Amino acid sequence: MSSLGRRRVLLPLLIAVGLLAGLAGGGAHAEAPDHLPAAGDVVRVESLPEASWVPGVTAAAYRLTYVTTDTFGRPATSTGAVFVPQGTVPAGGWPVLAWAHGTTGLADTCAPSASPAMFTPTSRAYLRTWMEQGYAVVASDYAGLGTPGPHAYLDAEAAAHNVVDMVRAGHAFGAGLPPGQRLSNRWVALGQSQGAGAAIATARQATALGGPTLSYLGAVGTGTPAYIDRLLLAFGPGLPPVPVLPDKMTAYLAYLLASLDTARPALRLDTFLTARGRDALAKARTLCLDDLAAAVHGHGIGEWLTRPLVAVPGFAATVVDYLGMPVTGFDRPLFLGHGLLDVDVPVPATAAYVATLTLTGQPVTFRTYPTDHRGTMTAALQDSVPFVARLFAG
Repeated sequence: MSSLGRRRVLLPLLIAVGLLAGLAGGGAHAEAPDHLPAAGDVVRVESLPEASWVPGVTAAAYRLTYVTTDTFGRPATSTGAVFVPQGTVPAGGWPVLAWAHGTTGLADTCAPSASPAMFTPTSRAYLRTWMEQGYAVVASDYAGLGTPGPHAYLDAEAAAHNVVDMVRAGHAFGAGLPPGQRLSNRWVALGQSQGAGAAIATARQATALGGPTLSYLGAVGTGTPAYIDRLLLAFGPGLPPVPVLPDKMTAYLAYLLASLDTARPALRLDTFLTARGRDALAKARTLCLDDLAAAVHGHGIGEWLTRPLVAVPGFAATVVDYLGMPVTGFDRPLFLGHGLLDVDVPVPATAAYVATLTLTGQPVTFRTYPTDHRGTMTAALQDSVPFVARLFAG
């Protein structure tokens, strides 16, 4: 049996052994197996159908189920994809980009790898550009999105674990692939919107979480959501809909409140919601982004609340802990790009975040572009591609 075949058989058995040991309650006479699944371990492997590939540039693609950490700090599983580019593999394996995707939803059906097309047309074209440069892509769905447990939307700490553990899983899995498909241990984090927040949160912890087997080089974020915790503190009853803001922003807020209600139950947010607010959060738990945006059309978050969020006991401290973006401790370069016409994630908050990074001496490069939220991914390539090339060139 090949090493890949052995992995497909043995790792699910190890997960089962670990779960059974937990259910047994640690009896005095129980013997621990030689190896329990750890963060980054692969527990299932599937080949991705060609319809899910990044078109025109993919030589092989796989869907992995792997071990990571959830919003409660507990072991969990996540799914993700590995895309191997066409061409001749460099010495040491394909350099890796860890793609952190933007908002799709909270329900399992919203996981990118659960969709035949995997990503939006804009994201597929964006990733194709990178793969044409000779990079492999590993892409986490994030814990709870397509796997048991809740998806903690915009939880910076959980996202960092999910992204790094996907890189570890892809690298370990790639060791059993044919030589032309193996992955380098050198990698860069890359993300858009929700994924940009994940990429920057990852950047702060990547070296420590990756351990000695990986070599983290830097991060790129476009449309990065920053200081969302401060935005939330402004919301309360009677706040009317803002006509210039897209329905997707209202959907983002519904996802965030639904995630906070699940991931931080001590807040008891449900007790501060109107009937319309409870309905919006129920929809957020089941509908993917486009459908939720249509469902909340014309809503204002002020219609969902019975009291200002800042008055909810413990809310301010909790959201800072949950959403807070790191402002110190980056050990590798960062690139942030943002659209001046972005109404999904308005540029002033991100510019203020970059100013804080600059004042604290972090290695950040910031560029703006005359485009909207999604357009920033493409517009920033003129700067982000050479930025990443310099990171890999050392």
